[in-house]
Amino acid sequence: MTTAHDFQAARRMPTRGVAHGINRRHALSATLAALSAGLVRAQPAWSARGPVRIVVPFAAGGTSDIVARIVAVRLAEALGQPVIVDNRVGAGGNIGIAAVARAAPDGRTLLLVSSAFVTNPALFADKPPYDPLRQFAPVSLAVSSPDVIVVPATSPFTSLPVLIASAKRRPGAPTYSTPGKGNSVHLGGELLWQRAGIELLHVPYNGAAPAVQAVLGGQVDCALTALPAAKAHIAAGTLRVLAVGSRARWTDLPQVPTVAESGFAGYRSETMQALFAPAGTPIAAIERLHTEVRRILALDDVRRQTRELGFETVASLPADLAARVAEDVPRWTAVAARARIRAD
Repeated sequence: MTTAHDFQAARRMPTRGVAHGINRRHALSATLAALSAGLVRAQPAWSARGPVRIVVPFAAGGTSDIVARIVAVRLAEALGQPVIVDNRVGAGGNIGIAAVARAAPDGRTLLLVSSAFVTNPALFADKPPYDPLRQFAPVSLAVSSPDVIVVPATSPFTSLPVLIASAKRRPGAPTYSTPGKGNSVHLGGELLWQRAGIELLHVPYNGAAPAVQAVLGGQVDCALTALPAAKAHIAAGTLRVLAVGSRARWTDLPQVPTVAESGFAGYRSETMQALFAPAGTPIAAIERLHTEVRRILALDDVRRQTRELGFETVASLPADLAARVAEDVPRWTAVAARARIRAD
């Protein structure tokens, strides 16, 4: 079980490097200070005492929604209370996320959200729609999946270095598709091109499926996407994976190198799904919810279901999730600023 000691220990956790001189120590300290300030002293026990709502800021049927419903069914059994999935759609996830920031901090409102949680503020640098560092209490990272760079099986680009070499010879000529402008996949691509010193022409699509279809149909040279959207085509042999964005090789693709192994040490671009509560939620509630979510994510059937989606379960401590948010927000803000990516 997560204890108050875990939260205090988080104050001593280091963060990784962030581009453009972002003050890492300040970012992490601000996040963990907010986490500590937002949680009251532990109480002997906590009970939901009524329905629990998991807000998903995206439409029903998407990955966030599916993961939320997998967790909700089992969380309801554990708490002995109904757990309702509430889809609050709009503004790229901002409407649902902001609604949780304003919700009563009683442990009965949760947010299950993708990497948009840490990338959306980067697109609204002048007026962020919410503060991920101060307005939320982390519960647990739930699942994670690497972003991948894919090309048609017949493509002359046989590896990431070959693609990069081509872009260096023909700046701006290679094209790549993503599920949309400014999402985590797009920013992950821009981070890679920035580090490689190359330029590719970005072709955004309205969703992962059409972005993948574009590369299959030859409209673009390659696609950047979260693994679940390309998983079936990779298995069928119609797409080739040049690299995965996770820190380690993906279990189901052991022959595919990571981007880091391809010459970009420390690179990470993953699509996560994580659980948060409003800041100020009692630590006893966070502990109970974290404990139950951790147990749920360890169940064999849950691991199987999420694996079929292209994700692996990751039950992190709240402090670990806080540290990741503190690292990712300034990192993606710096990438977006350098690439001049802003919300339309």
